[in-house]
Amino acid sequence: MLVKGRKVSGRGEAVAANYAFGPLEDDVIIMHRLLTRTTTTRGEPPLKKLQKKFTSLFVEHDKNEDNYGDCDKLAKAFLQDLSTFEIPLLKSKVVVDGNLREKHNFDELREEINRQGR
Repeated sequence: MLVKGRKVSGRGEAVAANYAFGPLEDDVIIMHRLLTRTTTTRGEPPLKKLQKKFTSLFVEHDKNEDNYGDCDKLAKAFLQDLSTFEIPLLKSKVVVDGNLREKHNFDELREEINRQGR
């Protein structure tokens, strides 16, 4: 556990702030959460949940019985989870695309500055 001092506004006294993880561990945890699309350490990751819904849908479908109602219900649940999983991915794609455009603009600006400096 890391202990870091910080000042309390107005008093000038140092108060210990307790951190469960250090900066390196935080980076690893954040990277894992971004890669697995989880926001908390509790509960099932969304992709695993989606996989289970998909599997249950096709297990029900392969029973070859008159279970159209059950299949329809499972299909709707799967599609609902799929759409909720897709929204954060689309948001991430927009951010990545914007970052790539900014990088391209920065590279062009840097080249222009380098040409003017010669």
